[in-house]
Amino acid sequence: MSINFKNFVKQVSVNNPNEPEFLQAVTEVVEDLIPFINEHRPDLIDQKILERMVEPERVVSFRVAWLDDKNEIQVNRGFRVQMNSAIGPYKGGLRFAPDVNLSILKFLAFEQVFKNSLTSLPIGGGKGGSNFDPKGKSDQEIMRFCQSFMTELQRHIGSETDVPAGDIGVGSREIGYLFGQYKRLQNNFSGVLTGKGVQWGGSYIRPEATGYGLLYFVQCVLDYHNDTMEGKTVSISGAGNVAYYAAEKAIQLGAKVITLSNSQGTIYDKEGFTLEKLHFIAGLGRDLGKYAKKYSSATYHAKENPWQFKCDIALPCATQNEISEADAKLLIKNGCKIVAEGANMPSTAEAIKVYIQHKILFGPGKAANAGGVAVSGLEMSQNAIGQQWSSEKVDHRLKLIMENIHKTCVRYGKDNNGFVNYLRGANIGGFIKVAEAMKAQGVV
Repeated sequence: MSINFKNFVKQVSVNNPNEPEFLQAVTEVVEDLIPFINEHRPDLIDQKILERMVEPERVVSFRVAWLDDKNEIQVNRGFRVQMNSAIGPYKGGLRFAPDVNLSILKFLAFEQVFKNSLTSLPIGGGKGGSNFDPKGKSDQEIMRFCQSFMTELQRHIGSETDVPAGDIGVGSREIGYLFGQYKRLQNNFSGVLTGKGVQWGGSYIRPEATGYGLLYFVQCVLDYHNDTMEGKTVSISGAGNVAYYAAEKAIQLGAKVITLSNSQGTIYDKEGFTLEKLHFIAGLGRDLGKYAKKYSSATYHAKENPWQFKCDIALPCATQNEISEADAKLLIKNGCKIVAEGANMPSTAEAIKVYIQHKILFGPGKAANAGGVAVSGLEMSQNAIGQQWSSEKVDHRLKLIMENIHKTCVRYGKDNNGFVNYLRGANIGGFIKVAEAMKAQGVV
């Protein structure tokens, strides 16, 4: 008995029509898993582990009605995808953005299962959010929306059941409003959300965790290949938390960071950013063009992405499918040797094939950007024992987790010729732990 790849993907497509992001995520993973299962773990075939893993344990969809500042009723849709709880309570962020739909959240939840497994922490995978757009809304409108959203979500989450966090559009402000409403309705103070303020149950290093963890992973890749970050030219997309702290850590490690971007355009600084320049960027908001007006070494490229510039390392930290096949080929032409994903699935399937074909060292998001959920997991641990660890202790634990993720990727992704296929290593390494737990717990 064996699993046929084409038949499996066809059935997933039939079961999940009009969900391209979810199908893309599943296809990318099972391309590696099906050959591995057929050759090494045939015991998992009759258990239908893979078939069960691509089906969410639960999908919740609900109406979110709220009043805007004009006292007019607005209606949005809320979701929570509880994908897999075999190794722990569901864990994954909430995304507030106008393009949020079930396909995107299912892809994110599916990826989260493997990512959380790779951290070795006891957390399952989930994701949620709403098609609400916080941009242009007042604080009062965001508070009212968050309170309405949590009034329904609180029925489905808990510190031992499902622990959401932030994601795109959900930062410390939104987490605060969500937590306050949960506490109000449940009448208890528990670690039901992560990304909380450090004054009220949050963890140090949480804002920095994804960006810092990304660089710790890249550092492991370089160390493994007898190289260092010193003097490397790094191109980064995005201008939010992940991109900012990835740039900060890259600079601290001796690299030259030349780009940051948002949906409106890209800043290119031929001399590289400094920590002072990064601080200036943080205060610009959406108008990155002001940077080029202040610094003569920089140019602003409206409606363009960062992948046109020569670099050694590319770190996509913006959103899904931002690197196309053409972008990938341009990166290789310009000398890029490492691509590590700070965002979730920022490379298209065609781009990934280009990386693999040209032996690019490719760190997929489920491995490279796992630092965020790792520190969220550490926040859960601190909440459970009623302690708050120092930033130094959390940072040390983060480094160890990223080092162990790299070791797992090498263990399952190393070819006979010595090349490390980090994507295959992450897919198989993340799968094994969840599969064993599902097998042990029976058909549930």
